[in-house]
Amino acid sequence: MTRKFTVVLEPGEDGFFLVSCPALRGCRSQGKSREEALRNIREAIEVFVESLEADGEPIPEEIAEYTAVEVEAA
Repeated sequence: MTRKFTVVLEPGEDGFFLVSCPALRGCRSQGKSREEALRNIREAIEVFVESLEADGEPIPEEIAEYTAVEVEAA
């Protein structure tokens, strides 16, 4: 079964890219490049999901909602 998870990719202060999966709390990774970070989070998600399945835990559904918010800048 194929599942899709939303990930958040951000540049870190040290030049690395930080990436997390909001649906899987605590599932985070990083990489020297955007591509490496995405490969690493894919692997982290696979291991996270395998661990949940092995423990008989449900796999969380995607629950995050993303939208833009406008604010007035001084």
